[in-house]
Amino acid sequence: MKSLDDLKNIRENTYKNMDVRNQEKGTRIVVGMATCGIAAGAKDVLNTIVSEVKSKGITDVEVVMTGCIGVCIMEPIVEVYSAESGKTTYVNIDTEKAKQIVDQHIINGTVVEELLIENN
Repeated sequence: MKSLDDLKNIRENTYKNMDVRNQEKGTRIVVGMATCGIAAGAKDVLNTIVSEVKSKGITDVEVVMTGCIGVCIMEPIVEVYSAESGKTTYVNIDTEKAKQIVDQHIINGTVVEELLIENN
């Protein structure tokens, strides 16, 4: 960076990149992968979700990790974001429940009520 114009260009490019990240297309599945989530089994949950999405040929879903979601006692936590249903938060997820989320929520569009944060 040699000038004020260089700094302005960096700023503009950063804002453009932030906008691209915030433009959600399809569905996004977020798995909490802070130390509390990992200790509770979030790595296996994440791997299961990625595997299920891939094996079922689902292409309009993005699976991502995040840090602490904020309710450590309910880890592993999986959040599903979609334009249709907004944010859905699932708690105390294991690999079988992760498969259930993919089958029922992602493929069939039905929220898995018994796994919701409100029901735990």
